[in-house]
Amino acid sequence: MTRCSYAPYSKLAVGAAGLSPDGRIFFGCNVENASYGMTLCAECGVISDLVAGGGGSLVALSVRGGEGQFLAPCGRCRQLLNEHGSVGLLVDRGPDRQPWLLADLIPDGFTKADLPSAHTG
Repeated sequence: MTRCSYAPYSKLAVGAAGLSPDGRIFFGCNVENASYGMTLCAECGVISDLVAGGGGSLVALSVRGGEGQFLAPCGRCRQLLNEHGSVGLLVDRGPDRQPWLLADLIPDGFTKADLPSAHTG
């Protein structure tokens, strides 16, 4: 997926793939913007693909840089994954390392349960 990324500013191409419980695979790549703050992470693309593909949750995620290095999701993406990932979502760290549990990357993450009941509709 990194070959599809648009990273003219950071020069860090990032691709991501997520796996749903039913075996579907969702993809994303980073898309930068000159304003920087509007940059979309590859993980955002995975979540968008998941929602556009009918929804559900993710059980596993892998994020890789353009040189093939495994990357951890940023804080913003951890929050998105917290909402769209399963309880035991695994984040790939490479072939010689145990995956992270998303719960370890975002302990006590903010969820819709933290919102007043009027806003959880």
